[in-house]
Amino acid sequence: MSGSDAHPADQFACPAAGDGLLPGELRAWMILLAATGAVEQRMRSVVKETLDVSHDEFLILCLLAEQPRTGLRMTQVADLLGRPKTRLTYQIACLQRAGLVTRTSVCGDKRGVQVALTEKARARLGETSGLLAGTVRQALADSMGTEQRAAMGALLPDLEGVSGD
Repeated sequence: MSGSDAHPADQFACPAAGDGLLPGELRAWMILLAATGAVEQRMRSVVKETLDVSHDEFLILCLLAEQPRTGLRMTQVADLLGRPKTRLTYQIACLQRAGLVTRTSVCGDKRGVQVALTEKARARLGETSGLLAGTVRQALADSMGTEQRAAMGALLPDLEGVSGD
């Protein structure tokens, strides 16, 4: 079987189980990183074809879609996505030119900028979200075999006993 004939899950070097050096949580985290990379790679082209935005711009749209209609401050968007504010400013400007977001000044803060989705963006996300969700599911299925999926349980075994506060 050639490399191109192999199942994508077989191409990942991260073991799912065994007597390796890494504890289960670290092994599962490495599997999660590999799976995330596979999803991002697949999503880049699908997002460009369906929404005509970059993957990073798509992440901004998704973040704003889960917020109140008033949106978020630019600093919050940068913090939540772990993006430099200068890069975010460029991406928001691109989304604004495409009619997908609005930028408004924050009342009482002359430097503060609030970003929100437009109705056009909400409609386009609504139209494409099923296809995009299916792309994520398929990329995960293709990148994670049975052993990798089982190993992912190591990230959540006793989550009830872990304090997030």
